[in-house]
Amino acid sequence: MEVKLVKKAIKGNEKAFEMLIQHESEKLYRTAFLYVRNKEDALDVVQETACRAFTSISRLKNPEYFSTWLIRILIHTAYSFLKKQNRFILTGEDFLDHALIAEETDVEGRIDLITAMASLNHHYQTVIILFYFQGQSIKMISETMDTPEGTVKTYLHRAKLELRKLLEGVNQYGQKMV
Repeated sequence: MEVKLVKKAIKGNEKAFEMLIQHESEKLYRTAFLYVRNKEDALDVVQETACRAFTSISRLKNPEYFSTWLIRILIHTAYSFLKKQNRFILTGEDFLDHALIAEETDVEGRIDLITAMASLNHHYQTVIILFYFQGQSIKMISETMDTPEGTVKTYLHRAKLELRKLLEGVNQYGQKMV
């Protein structure tokens, strides 16, 4: 993304801001969907994120971190949305249906992973989503979550351990082993 475009948006150029949002829209939607689990709610979260970003872009100090700043707003917006809806994160049949559409040969393994992710605490879920689904580096995740890099590494390590334990508790037929 061009830093010049971000600087224009910071100075109030609405067209530049619109171009930035369009550039980030697919990533924003995918991330929102991972949190809220259906198309309409994900679109609402993306729209609310764009509105919040537009009203506060003048306070963005480092234009090179626009994408990280925007994802941080989206995560906070998604959690606020879910809290208002009194819903849990990473649940719902819509998400499972959508996840299965992806080109994945091991459908059962994907379902197991998604189900296991649903039981992680929100910090672990966020780290997994940003690291594996968004491909962000530890440093970028640290900036997005406003958390030290060491803490992000700890969250990632603990999340992987929890996922491994949960996934090992499922047999080859997808049945929970007692």
